[in-house]
Amino acid sequence: MGMKARVSRVVPAIGFVLAAVLFGCTPQGPSDEVLRERVEAVLSNASDVPGEIEVGVSDGVVTLTGSLLCENCGGQRTPGGFGTIQQSVGAVVRAIPGVESVEFSLSAEP
Repeated sequence: MGMKARVSRVVPAIGFVLAAVLFGCTPQGPSDEVLRERVEAVLSNASDVPGEIEVGVSDGVVTLTGSLLCENCGGQRTPGGFGTIQQSVGAVVRAIPGVESVEFSLSAEP
């Protein structure tokens, strides 16, 4: 195999490794810390979910703890009367790439 062929095979691999390092990803997905930051950012920007939810991540499993009380969330129901706030939060979090599953430890207490 010629030098040019070897270089053309090595360069994409180096690019993948560099991207993984820069974006906190491994071939298995983002690190738990990066994933936690992403979940927190998404939840803080979602106007229809409670703001006092704590996020924990272990091996891609997101654990949400805190209160479901939310003045802007329509009480215990989401706008339009479909589903619960927990379902809305779960849907938002599950849509984040790298989230394997979501576990809840949420209450309706402040």
